[in-house]
Amino acid sequence: MSKGRATVAQLRKMHPGNQFLRLSAVISVLLIVLAWMTGGFVLSDVFSRRRLDNLARFLGELQPEPFRDGQFEAQALGHWVWSLLKDHGLEATFITLAISVAAIVLAGLGALLVALPTARNVASSEPFLPAGRRPSWTKRALWQSLLVATRVVLIFLRSIPEYVWAFGLLAMLGPGAWPAVLALALHNTGILGKLGGEVIENTEPATAKALRGLGSTRSQIASVSLLPAALPRFLLYFFHRWETCVREATVLGILGFASLGYWIHLDARARNRYDQMVFYVLLAAALVLAGDLVSAAARRVVRRAA
Repeated sequence: MSKGRATVAQLRKMHPGNQFLRLSAVISVLLIVLAWMTGGFVLSDVFSRRRLDNLARFLGELQPEPFRDGQFEAQALGHWVWSLLKDHGLEATFITLAISVAAIVLAGLGALLVALPTARNVASSEPFLPAGRRPSWTKRALWQSLLVATRVVLIFLRSIPEYVWAFGLLAMLGPGAWPAVLALALHNTGILGKLGGEVIENTEPATAKALRGLGSTRSQIASVSLLPAALPRFLLYFFHRWETCVREATVLGILGFASLGYWIHLDARARNRYDQMVFYVLLAAALVLAGDLVSAAARRVVRRAA
């Protein structure tokens, strides 16, 4: 034990603490104290009598309806669960899943279209190998403009949250599931397009250089070398973003279409039926968990195949 302590002390002498990190820690603590003092936070309000009464009432309303009379019958609970599933639960779950799948498929197709022009090694006047003669200024400017324009569009798409896209599309398209589908697709196209471009930029250049040296065109190199090499990594990102789409499709039900979010926010909560609200929340959590498991399994298969 003493030898270990001596070793730790020796390591500390060899690598003294970073003053910047210490200063950052002190500043962080001071900012927290300042925010607490100036933000109007009063801890006693949290435990006031009114808030405790509201908490007790809320916890009581969380109990499933069959349990509120003090009797705990499994048959009554099963009937209550089945009635919620039959009336709205199963249909809302299917709609939520369908929205997430439609959105991520559109986003994946859009990302594949823009991934090539956003990659520096493709959107270049001299792709993969220098040309025998330096390209003209006009050609270099055109390719640079394409690269910059594509990246700006992708930044714009992913910088706007899904909810903002959804409310704007709702005003243009009216009520329905399409505003949510397109909102998720646009936002995730920006993310997957950027990631796809980075994957293409980081692919092993040897094959592309060899094909270019043999006279292959840019499109031939992309279809034969770049896209097949980048596809496994792109699919990993694709399934990861699908997990997010499942979660966001649940929340975007507040727009008015009958997904799980609609029954959670605009139906059960609006009617103060908190037991039904919790049931739909748990159903959404189960859907997200199932989506995560499917996504993890798909990514595992892709890793092995790669």
